[in-house]
Amino acid sequence: MEPQLDLNDDDRRFLTRSVDLAREALAAGDEPFGSVLVDADGRELFADRNRVAGGDHTRHPEFEIARRAAEHLTPEQRAESVVFTSGEHCPMCSAAHAWVGLGRIVYASRSQQVSAWHKDWGLAPGPVLPLRVQDVAPGIEVAGPDPELSSQVRNLHARLHGVDA
Repeated sequence: MEPQLDLNDDDRRFLTRSVDLAREALAAGDEPFGSVLVDADGRELFADRNRVAGGDHTRHPEFEIARRAAEHLTPEQRAESVVFTSGEHCPMCSAAHAWVGLGRIVYASRSQQVSAWHKDWGLAPGPVLPLRVQDVAPGIEVAGPDPELSSQVRNLHARLHGVDA
């Protein structure tokens, strides 16, 4: 499934919330990523930000959402939920999302965008390939990126690395 670019007002509202969480992560000295789990009725169930600064690089908000959903939601509730995130899931988080049976993913920026920004800024690539969600979990419906919010995410990453956006 290819990403869809047509996002509605609710999508943008929750995406904005995820970018706000990314901003919060950066302010706390962490990498700027944030995610929100929303149920089928449009209610926020759980939100988190990156927490990898302590050295555990599995502390991604998308992974925490998968854990929380597995513990607190039925399989039907998980399948009907949506994860909104400032950045497309990494392969680890995509796999967790699929194994837990979560529904749609909506992201503000794509993994390939973040990788391209880092390359443009002369930064070394990360330790994991920036695979698309569909390359890891082909049955997951995805939507994004959002151009305006993606620009905000780019600025957050530039601040993290001390470069001009």
